[in-house]
Amino acid sequence: MLREHLRNGLVIVTALGASLSPITAKAEEQVWRHAVSVLETPKLPPDFQNLPYVNLQAPKKGELRLSEEGTFDSFNPLVDKGNPAAGVGLIFDTLMKSSEDEVSVSYGLLAEAISYPEDMSSVSFRLRPEAKWADGQPVTPEDVVFSFNSAKANSTQLANYYRHVTSAEKTGEREVTFKFDEKNNKELPAIVGDFPILPKHWYEGKDAKGSQRDISKSGLEPPLGSGPYKIASFQAGSTLRYELRDDYWGKDLPINRGQNNFKVISYTYFTDKDVEFEAFRSGSVDYAQENSASRWATRYDFAAVKEGRVIREALSNPFKATGIMQAMVPNMRRDQFKDSRVREALNYALDFETLNRDLAYGGLKRVDSFFWGTELASSGLPQGRELEILQGLKDKVPSRVFTTPYTNPVGGDATKVRDNLKTAIGLLKEAGWDLKGNQMVNAKTGKPLSFEILVNSPSFERTISPYIASMKKIGIDARLRVVDASQYINRIRTFDFDMIWVVWAQTMNPGNEQATYWGSAAASQNGSKNYAGIADPAVDELVRMVTSAPTREEQVAAIHALDRVLLANNFVVPLFYSGEAKIAYWNTITHPERLPTYGIGFPTIWWAK
Repeated sequence: MLREHLRNGLVIVTALGASLSPITAKAEEQVWRHAVSVLETPKLPPDFQNLPYVNLQAPKKGELRLSEEGTFDSFNPLVDKGNPAAGVGLIFDTLMKSSEDEVSVSYGLLAEAISYPEDMSSVSFRLRPEAKWADGQPVTPEDVVFSFNSAKANSTQLANYYRHVTSAEKTGEREVTFKFDEKNNKELPAIVGDFPILPKHWYEGKDAKGSQRDISKSGLEPPLGSGPYKIASFQAGSTLRYELRDDYWGKDLPINRGQNNFKVISYTYFTDKDVEFEAFRSGSVDYAQENSASRWATRYDFAAVKEGRVIREALSNPFKATGIMQAMVPNMRRDQFKDSRVREALNYALDFETLNRDLAYGGLKRVDSFFWGTELASSGLPQGRELEILQGLKDKVPSRVFTTPYTNPVGGDATKVRDNLKTAIGLLKEAGWDLKGNQMVNAKTGKPLSFEILVNSPSFERTISPYIASMKKIGIDARLRVVDASQYINRIRTFDFDMIWVVWAQTMNPGNEQATYWGSAAASQNGSKNYAGIADPAVDELVRMVTSAPTREEQVAAIHALDRVLLANNFVVPLFYSGEAKIAYWNTITHPERLPTYGIGFPTIWWAK
């Protein structure tokens, strides 16, 4: 996921007022469930004792030392402001908690049961009576309503994600109900249980200085939570220490048994990826998830690895149900990127095969779908129901979706690279650009084709620099710009960039998030994930079909069609992925022998030796 994979909206509404007697009468007819699922029947029964992949004998001890690149200045998870602290989710519980052994299945956490009518026009959660905040006060329906309304008011991403949720209201002493503006959307009852619940009474109170707290703002006052950990100490932007709460109300719940095993989880922030790696190699950091194929191939040969004190694993588990699109994303809000032929030319300028050979030692694969690696990826030519869907949009989609399967250009040797660059020059010429001398210029204005590639870490340079050099051969003036984490986040939120490097992670049940990725409305909403600035009627219609599909078969057909149209429009320059989580860790920590089917359970089910 967000599986997106937070690596990540709410509406505002409160409508109390109707008498409770009709609601109570209706409640007597409700069917309460212990779990919610979108794609499959939950595997665990109502009386399950623990998730099947945990170690119930795991000790509760030790410190897990982790690292992050960048900085942080906020503990508020429900606003699109500031740089949220790593691990802040450890403080807050959600209504439901997912199982990494199942696809889109969640079991009750703060909620002991969930209920929804046959037409799925609403969903109700019944809170556990034992659920408590760290100050001993109970978690209430008012907390849920407050959190939902606040999130939808203060986060563009969450507002888009929950745009079909029209209200949240208290419908019983321990019951809260969310209402939807559409019916038969299987995803809505499931995703409403995902967002963190924050304490209404704490945010409506005053801080230690007597100032009124404001949930719409970011800040570094350690918040009151209901989750397993609390913030013990921190140094703004630098270090952060969480401690396991001995009085955590939910530590013995079946959904939590065998989990939250580290007494302390600490984070140290670094501004340079190489320095961060050296901290791991020296033993100052316990765990590293490596995203550089070249570093994985060449720099994990130090003594601790050879002696078995550092363990390396390449695991496919997290990607078994995750579709990936990693890409360079031109911002179509900029004039130079509005023409699809320009964007396609940029793809022809990327020599993936040489990059893969020289920098990644052949360890990467080229991405050719927005749902790469899953059954949701389109392939070949459209057929059956997918073809019918596309024919209904025939005048709104590129004709190539019916005639030409999508493929990325192939380089790797001098002849292929030269031919690709010639193709790129031809596409640019069709789009109104001419190569004059060593500069690509607009035929009408004489303005050069020039742009900046914005990143937040020098670690991108090894990959981007050869791409820039390739574009320079055809007169394109591309430049790399590295900025600090705070500036990067602010510029991304306001779409103040020419081109960026993006990874979208898709679940096996794409839904409401598709509108914030590709929808026209999101293109003008600061904070959305429509980084490319896509505003396309056919894409909007396909997103609607994906989210409202009455059957799985119809949904998959619509997803295939959406994928095909996104690719045919050249909205991005697809990059690459390995399809594995490359992890390394010191032998002072460990995990169960059998990891969950669709994840690695880190750090929740791991423990200190």
